[in-house]
Amino acid sequence: MQTSFSELEYATKKKLTRRDRFLAELETITPWAALEQSIVPFYPSDGGVGRPPKGLSRMLRMYIVQQCFGFSDEGTEDAIYDSQAIRRFVGVDLARDTPPDATTLLKFRRLLEQHQLTEAIFNTINAHLADKGLFLREGTIVDATLIAAPPSTKNQTGQRDPQMHQSKKGNQWYFGMKAHIGVDAHSGLVHAVMGTAGHVSDISQAHALLHGEEVVAFGDAGYQGIEKREEHLETPVTWHVAMRPGKRRALDKSPEGEQQEQLEQAKASIRAKVEHPFHWVKNVFHHRKTRYRGLAKNTAQLFSLFGLANLMLARRWLLDPRG
Repeated sequence: MQTSFSELEYATKKKLTRRDRFLAELETITPWAALEQSIVPFYPSDGGVGRPPKGLSRMLRMYIVQQCFGFSDEGTEDAIYDSQAIRRFVGVDLARDTPPDATTLLKFRRLLEQHQLTEAIFNTINAHLADKGLFLREGTIVDATLIAAPPSTKNQTGQRDPQMHQSKKGNQWYFGMKAHIGVDAHSGLVHAVMGTAGHVSDISQAHALLHGEEVVAFGDAGYQGIEKREEHLETPVTWHVAMRPGKRRALDKSPEGEQQEQLEQAKASIRAKVEHPFHWVKNVFHHRKTRYRGLAKNTAQLFSLFGLANLMLARRWLLDPRG
């Protein structure tokens, strides 16, 4: 296909922006063929009633742009017109064709939600990373983070989202949901994702975040007493849970106290890996507040976000020419 003048001018510019570098890395490390293969059985083909569907590759790339930059459907459409870097990544040349509009992206997103394809995207990415040897599966770190939901009642029902809930952290109250994740203790990559209302306790969801092959598991002080719960009595997993902050502050300077403090620091250094996926999702992908109503839609989005976070966390291994 002939290159347009605008593409030639863009390709010869001297400065590579951060967005250019980010999208170039994402282009290289994403297993595009495997992702498309997981979606294609559910994607409409030509010959139906109405407008012919846009190409799956273009729609998948447009959806990934939306997740990585925190755009709305309309914002994603606008970004394609505004940004040459995003146009190149999606595969749109304004001189030859019209980009998919916001409604087309909405329908594609609903298709993914309807057939649980965001979970398929997450599992396909993890299978790709497992083939590279990045999951050792000997240990799991569990944790959860609060994601705020809009508290406004200015909508058709005049109510807040009924599936979200109030939750107290410290002395602060939050309204929203929780994202619970299980992370490989070696690589820091997410292997399990769950979404619940904000008031659901972390400890009650820990059993669903284990894959069954680990021999050790780590959690913060919110998981105190987990080894005594009924669902964990029969599992051969050794739990290393953080000491409660008040009890840790009360440790004295005796040899026993200093030894206990060193043990807590060692456990904390391992648990720190669970914060890296949260950083990518909340700070880089700007997912600090739910975009949709209901747990199902927001949990579906979490699978996509943590799958993409895994790719970015693993990029230094994936881009290493030594393999």
